[in-house]
Amino acid sequence: MTTEHPGRVESTPMVVDHPDLRGKVAVITGAGRGMGARFAAALARRGVHVVGADLDLAQMEETAATLTAENADAEGAGQVVATAVDVRDRDAQQRVAELAVERFGRVDLWINNAGIFPEAPAADIPVSQIQATLAINVEGVLYGAQAAASVMAPGAAIVNMASVAAVRVRRGRAAYCSSKAAVAHLTECLAVEYGDLGIRVNAIAPGFVDTEMTRWVQDDPPALAKALDSIPLHRLGSPEEIVGPMLFLLSDSARYVTGHILAVDGGSRHV
Repeated sequence: MTTEHPGRVESTPMVVDHPDLRGKVAVITGAGRGMGARFAAALARRGVHVVGADLDLAQMEETAATLTAENADAEGAGQVVATAVDVRDRDAQQRVAELAVERFGRVDLWINNAGIFPEAPAADIPVSQIQATLAINVEGVLYGAQAAASVMAPGAAIVNMASVAAVRVRRGRAAYCSSKAAVAHLTECLAVEYGDLGIRVNAIAPGFVDTEMTRWVQDDPPALAKALDSIPLHRLGSPEEIVGPMLFLLSDSARYVTGHILAVDGGSRHV
């Protein structure tokens, strides 16, 4: 690892491997960029066929083409297929599930990654913001899980993207925090009900991770210093440090884990 500036740590790709994932089929929403693209890359590199779904189809197609080119010489790499989806549309999510089955024969893994990160003081949150946040961050997870479960067999796994913001208050982020708290509890509810189908449902709750979503704090030295003081490890996480836990939750290593919200936050939820 090399530190480029205080609080930001770049990590090399994790060497962790889960042979049981090879040959499986995954759907990832919001896979055109950011963490969704990282998940797609990690899974395809490990032999998982990926259907990447994003509101921005052009971006999703570009990401799929890039990953396909990167894996051209990799023996056993999975295919990456691009499609469009508006996660607020339940029928659209169902079509993604059906596309995956049509293309690869089944769906084993589903990552509800798509989300937005709005900002506004609580007193000034407009109707449009809270409605969009709940529709994308919460309804999108529910509709994705419904679509996934409709085509999955026992032993399949769903992972939702929650956030440490589900249990910590962020000023100016009331809409976002409340939506992620809903995702965390929804995950527990889904785990109970979909357990009857043999489907596991878990969530990852990242803290401050070096992504576009946290660029606002990285570009503000006082805000960065305050953030680092709230993290026991005193640094931001890297995207690769989210990938490892995601692979664990999707794999057979976690086959008796369901209804769990896995915090990957450097310990910040405790401060």
